[in-house]
Amino acid sequence: MAFVVGVRFKKLSKIYHLDPNNLIMQPGTHVIAQTLRGVEFGTVELGNRELPDFPNVTMKKVLRIATSKDIAQEQSNKRKEQEAVEIFYAKIREHRLDMKLVEVDLAFDLSKIIFYFTADGRVDFRELVKTLAVIFRMRIELRQIGVRDEAKIIDSVGICGCNLCCARFLTDFAPVSIKMAKDQGIALNPAKISGACGRLMCCLKYEQDMYEELAAGMPSVGDVIKTADGIGVVVSVTTLKRTLRASIKKDNETVFNHYSADEIKILEHRQDDEISEKFGKVYD
Repeated sequence: MAFVVGVRFKKLSKIYHLDPNNLIMQPGTHVIAQTLRGVEFGTVELGNRELPDFPNVTMKKVLRIATSKDIAQEQSNKRKEQEAVEIFYAKIREHRLDMKLVEVDLAFDLSKIIFYFTADGRVDFRELVKTLAVIFRMRIELRQIGVRDEAKIIDSVGICGCNLCCARFLTDFAPVSIKMAKDQGIALNPAKISGACGRLMCCLKYEQDMYEELAAGMPSVGDVIKTADGIGVVVSVTTLKRTLRASIKKDNETVFNHYSADEIKILEHRQDDEISEKFGKVYD
């Protein structure tokens, strides 16, 4: 077993497990740690705990609990980041580059500065990097990010009226597909299923596992089923209740009845065009 401490270095970033270096730390403690990016200022999120040993893994260490001087240095870095924003915009105007700055990240030890930006396409910023290097006299990195990362950094209010999930608690972006909206019976209206970033809403993922579990063994719209009232065609499905509505032809008339998924038997899966030809279009 190995003793570790969980440290977060940026808002809503991943929590990294580090060697506490024989220090006892509680959540909320500011620390200075050695990471792959260099020396960084972070905040303890998970206090000292034991985890299984991982062979051939070298764990980075907490160097020290942050002193008042370290905290003052971090505050000074934040002010310098704001100054860097103005300088960056001035220089991209000079170089006539179509870029939008999203965030500036200055290393704690002032060894490098990273500019995160968005752009419609590839941008040749080699000359811009040279100009910025002369001004800041440190290593310069420019990183192009996507619209989801931009929304996470900037934050906004979603159609639910709450701040964006990605800016409040999501640390990773899970894959989201249009199939999830279909499975959940949500109207495929881009305005209804797109987030502030313009991509499919992350919250479509939240209930997908439950929908898939409840949908197991249920028919789809268009399936031919056997009911107590005869052979019918499924015209709508309510997954959460595990119920469905079917059209049944009786004496040259079409009637619509509701059934539980346990009361019917699926006879055949049909495509929409086949159903249309045989039974005509029916709507819920």
